[in-house]
Amino acid sequence: VAAGQSVTLEKRTIVTTSRDYADQAELVAAAQDLVSQVDQVSYDDLVAAHVSQWAQRWAKSDVVIEGDDEAQQGIRFNLFQLFSTYYGNDSRLNISPKGFTGEKYGGATYWDTEAYCLPVYLGVADPQVAKNLLYYRYHQLPGAYVNAKEQGLKGALFPMVTFNGIECHNEWEITFEELHRNGDIAYAIYNYTRYTGDTSYVLHEGAKVLVETARFWADRVHYSQRKNKYLLHGVTGPNEYDNNVNNDWYTNLLCQWSLQYTLEILDQVDEDVLKDLAVTEDERRLFKAIADNMYLPEDADKGIFPENDAFLDKDLVPVAQIPSDQLPLNQHWSWDKILRSPYVKQGDVIQGIWDFIDDFTPEQKRKNFDFYEQFTVHESSLSPSVYSIVAADLGDEDKAVELYQRSARLDLDNYNNDTDDGLHITSMTGAWLDIVQGFAGMRIRDGRLRYDPFLPKNWTAYQFNQVFRGRTIQVRVDADGTHLQLLSGEPLKVELGDQLTELK
Repeated sequence: VAAGQSVTLEKRTIVTTSRDYADQAELVAAAQDLVSQVDQVSYDDLVAAHVSQWAQRWAKSDVVIEGDDEAQQGIRFNLFQLFSTYYGNDSRLNISPKGFTGEKYGGATYWDTEAYCLPVYLGVADPQVAKNLLYYRYHQLPGAYVNAKEQGLKGALFPMVTFNGIECHNEWEITFEELHRNGDIAYAIYNYTRYTGDTSYVLHEGAKVLVETARFWADRVHYSQRKNKYLLHGVTGPNEYDNNVNNDWYTNLLCQWSLQYTLEILDQVDEDVLKDLAVTEDERRLFKAIADNMYLPEDADKGIFPENDAFLDKDLVPVAQIPSDQLPLNQHWSWDKILRSPYVKQGDVIQGIWDFIDDFTPEQKRKNFDFYEQFTVHESSLSPSVYSIVAADLGDEDKAVELYQRSARLDLDNYNNDTDDGLHITSMTGAWLDIVQGFAGMRIRDGRLRYDPFLPKNWTAYQFNQVFRGRTIQVRVDADGTHLQLLSGEPLKVELGDQLTELK
């Protein structure tokens, strides 16, 4: 190149994989076909297509926050990272806790997807995106049978950590004990069905998942003659700072609920599906007996649900009394010391209250929140968002906003001193959940959308779009109140506080 001249080199990369093609020749041919397609398109047109695709995503999902630039940056950063990782194009794929930003967890799939990611995709994308997450687990049922069989149990146990459906975690207290993941996967089916109104999955593939996980639960529990109840011993709940416990409240609750929901669905499926499921009358009776007589720890004096049978026997010293130079605990304490402590890594009882938030009285929610919040160190990235939503439900706005900030800016501000391992992709859903379910009070009740918003003190307004049953709804909350607008779709009746209104 002569002096004063410039040259531009343009590099184009296409990707093919043997996962999608029968042999190498077919793979190479597909690669060459992609190259020829890309060669016909200019750089400017490729960029325009990219911008158009993102514009469609943001049109459904954007959240606007006025008066707090850090809060605004946090939610958009999180949504961008989430969508860059997964947008539901392939039901064989799922969401890794670190996405493509770090090698920790190796790209494996966790229960984070069903508990935290699926409810967000329901609200910000086409329903097929969330449905593909359900199909991901259905296609891995063969591996779930293997996992259950390795424990000498019937039915299906979905893995805690996996690439292909077979459990690949190497710590027994998680692999064999963190059984709540079966319930979280069942709950995701319920969550999808309740939100979308679409029963095509739950009455077919979903019914198979529910029945096979119910068979696992029924074989895993044992009956206590002394208590006249069914129990689950030797489990670990979401709070991994207390493992190998008896009767983790959250796990027992999901076991009970899963069996109840399975029985409900069995009454709705058609004859062909019922025949394929081959559920006997004896199995139905057993499912019902366990659900009706499941033991759920409760302490009448404190008015709380003990996290497990031994939790209240611990030295109950609040987190506030721990010297700040010893936090986070997982970087300063031995594992043995953590396990003997009362400190909660992430919501366990509070996770269950969030899942079934309308099923508990305000007094139950208040007493449990106040009790567990003082012991929770939020050293799981999944934790702050759940507490924020329950705090908002209780009207504790300051605590809800404080924990939203922690969810929204977990990586931007490196709250847990571990962002160098990669971003917390699956917990980035928490910021959206906090605003929509927490601040705006969004609930689905009897198939109807409901909002009960408040405006954080330091914000002048916030606004989000929500996809719901073929509609896109804009919700704006400012000093003048709440404003709802139907951007697309058929008219819809929604509840705003105690008032029923129709959007047209």
